[in-house]
Amino acid sequence: MSTALALTHHEARHTRVGRAGWFTQAAQVLRRWLISSLRQAWGPVMSLIQPVIWIVLFGAVFSTLGDLPQFSAATGAGGYIDYLVPGILMMTVLYSGAWAGTGYIDDIGSGVMDQYLTSPVHRSAIISGQLAQQLIINLAQSLVVLGIGWLAGARYSGGLGGMLITLGVATLLATIFCCASTAVALISRSQIALISLSQLIVLPATFLSTTMMPADLMPVWVQDVARWNPMNWAVELGRGGLTGEYPAAGWWQAGGLAVLAALAFLWAVRSIRAYQRSV
Repeated sequence: MSTALALTHHEARHTRVGRAGWFTQAAQVLRRWLISSLRQAWGPVMSLIQPVIWIVLFGAVFSTLGDLPQFSAATGAGGYIDYLVPGILMMTVLYSGAWAGTGYIDDIGSGVMDQYLTSPVHRSAIISGQLAQQLIINLAQSLVVLGIGWLAGARYSGGLGGMLITLGVATLLATIFCCASTAVALISRSQIALISLSQLIVLPATFLSTTMMPADLMPVWVQDVARWNPMNWAVELGRGGLTGEYPAAGWWQAGGLAVLAALAFLWAVRSIRAYQRSV
């Protein structure tokens, strides 16, 4: 009997509790967020109203801008609507990404976050699963914006390959702001702080770029700021993809976006670990 008990104790010591792999964990987190999105589909759908307004109203109000010789010389675009659509696409991604952290604040208030942190789930899998859900929504929104632009008269001479490049750039921009929003949410734990900071960033980032106006037609100080604005990098690369004419600084702009996306992801992971230590 003692020998059997000793063997049982020995086996128990060397038995390892089964644990799902990282990809399985991230997939389960993604599934949970996708179900939540389907139950509250009005949020992503309503977020598409703003780009419709921007494209239709701004495209109509500033349509004559495309007829100016200065505009044609600065952009080479066929018309203002062709110039505007890539900027509106990136602006939609920017605004949507800036709100990504609100889901974590809801989870903190409801106790779901505490359940996550007491489970054997990798912290990076928690971030990655929610990020994947946000990127899926952003991709769907980007496709809708391109469709709205087409109906409004924009034409994408860059072809399918250029559209894919534009969507890839939009994904990098979305990753940056989704992860940054997540980090701010986990640090502040406040909807008001997150919304205030988001508004403080997204509006200047939009208007200190070539989203709506060529750089040559803007004040010199705005041109200097736009040169180092990640939003501007995404807009110029996205516009290059749709027109087939890429900016001369395209390679380092794409590299800069990739580096910022990686740093933002690491910031989000470190923030959730810091949150865990503080509760």
